[in-house]
Amino acid sequence: MSLSPCLLMVAPNGARRVYQDHPAIPLTPEELARDAKECLAAGASAMHVHVREADGRHLLDAAAYQDAISAIQEAVGDQLLLQVTSEAGGRYAPAEQRRVIEALQPEYASIAVREWFGDANEVHASGELCRYIAGRGTHIQYIVYSPEDLHFFNQLRQQGTLPNGPALLLFVLGRYVDPPIADPGRLPGFLSDVVAGDHWAVCAFGPTEGDCLALAAQQGGHARVGFENNLWRADGQLAANNAELVAETKARIEATGRQIMNATEARQFLALTTPTHSGGAL
Repeated sequence: MSLSPCLLMVAPNGARRVYQDHPAIPLTPEELARDAKECLAAGASAMHVHVREADGRHLLDAAAYQDAISAIQEAVGDQLLLQVTSEAGGRYAPAEQRRVIEALQPEYASIAVREWFGDANEVHASGELCRYIAGRGTHIQYIVYSPEDLHFFNQLRQQGTLPNGPALLLFVLGRYVDPPIADPGRLPGFLSDVVAGDHWAVCAFGPTEGDCLALAAQQGGHARVGFENNLWRADGQLAANNAELVAETKARIEATGRQIMNATEARQFLALTTPTHSGGAL
């Protein structure tokens, strides 16, 4: 087991949930800034940022992202590493997803492998942009929803479509169902196909989120927690806010013997400079 520091990211809103799902979900720049401050105090080292239309719909828009990022940074400075999502959310095609990331060229971005590369006609353009932004310093986290997605990612990298070298992956346990329950037993299926030197994190749906993230920490991985995937505490009660979930996850990670990275350590970690960097998969 790795005892290296753990990156703890909060995903406070996602593309789908609205105030009717939870009154404390942050949808506006001001609410995201408030949430960022609370989650930083609770132990988060990074935030996965979605922005919304005025009516709450998922939005991919560079100006909206810049407004949200400015508000968050005004609240917390550079103490949280901010990750921009490119999620389709049922609204956007790969070309539109690429367009917002190319316009922003953010410090950190998440890309779902099946969304950007699932259509053979999109593979060339998507790979070209990934290589370009990575070369200009954007840290990419590749989202994989299944071991099959991970195998496909490895193929894309091996053939040169994706940037060479160590990668950061997010394994998604569970999905949007009713009730949303993630099975920690699915994690080994991902780990069996992790390439040496790669780094990985887990997010999970429903009240088993904490169990999944504790298991990830025990296995040397990293964690993403929050209302995007889960609204409930480990005891099955509705969480008061994202910060409560962050604090609960931080305690569970520290119980495994690992500490939480701060933003400076997270940026150093994401440089992924050597295949033997701490926190890699076993």
